[in-house]
Amino acid sequence: MFQPATFREDNLDAQLALVRAHPLGLLVSHGEQGLTADPLPFLADVEQGQIRLRAHLSRANAHWRRLQHAAECLVIFQGVEVYVSPGWYPSKRQTGKVVPTWNYSMVQLYGVPTVTDDPAWLRRQLIDLTAQQEGRRPAPWRLDDAPANYIAAQLKGIVGIEIAVTRREGKWKMSQNRSADDAGGVIAGLREGDDAQRRLAAEVERRRG
Repeated sequence: MFQPATFREDNLDAQLALVRAHPLGLLVSHGEQGLTADPLPFLADVEQGQIRLRAHLSRANAHWRRLQHAAECLVIFQGVEVYVSPGWYPSKRQTGKVVPTWNYSMVQLYGVPTVTDDPAWLRRQLIDLTAQQEGRRPAPWRLDDAPANYIAAQLKGIVGIEIAVTRREGKWKMSQNRSADDAGGVIAGLREGDDAQRRLAAEVERRRG
């Protein structure tokens, strides 16, 4: 990922916060068949500063077979992203030397994949993933709410993936390269938009310090 120093974010906590807020990552690997990419919901465990990603995919998806022979894979997590209009910049009226752009946050995690079909691992994966997504609901659904024989059959149809992360990159492009006046214009413009734009306005403001 192209990484101007202005936008680089190496902080582990910031990267993990994005991964957990936007857990649907794009898993990318390369093998004899070329590139393969699949969107999957991930869990991120951390031990002594090291990230381990967990996910599962359908046994019918040949990607897991390719991962068995992959020396490395990549998972891309996309945070909030919005279009930035040059009309928001005060410098547009002063010089006209402005162009449209995009503000966004992204984390890319590289690592070594391991494939498993261990029933205990798969069951724990489904319990943990469900708890992550259902935990804030007033009446959360749990794996045990479904018939045991039904869940047992479902477990036979999936394969688990663990990725030991060896390299991580974070990028928060939040108008850090613009003047204070132009960044202020971006914040004001975003605050007039939808919820995603307003959330990004707060992030731009926070990143400006």
